[in-house]
Amino acid sequence: MVAIGKTSDMQKPTQRRGAQQLFATNMRRIRLERKLTQEKVAEAAGLHPNYISSVERGERNISIGNIENIAFALGVSMSDLVADSQPTEKKKISQGKTS
Repeated sequence: MVAIGKTSDMQKPTQRRGAQQLFATNMRRIRLERKLTQEKVAEAAGLHPNYISSVERGERNISIGNIENIAFALGVSMSDLVADSQPTEKKKISQGKTS
C-alpha cells in the first residue's frame, strides 16, 4: 500500500497565505487613502464588487491580469500592491550597524 501523505500538513482553503494577505492589506489601504469604494474600484477594473471584496479579505489567489486591472483602477503600480512595508529582520540588523 502506498501512503498518499498527511493532509494535516496541507493548508486549508480558508487559511490566508502571506502574499495574499499582503496584497489585500495594501489594496485596502490604497483604496481608502484615495477615498474609493469597492464598487468604484470594481467598475474601473472591470471586475465584480464581490470579487474585489473577497480580494481585500485575502480570500482570493488573484491572477497577474487582475492585479494589473486593480492597480490601474487604483492608479498605482502593480509593485505598490505587493510591496512589504514591514522591515525584515535583515533590514533591522543593518540599520543598527555603523560603518
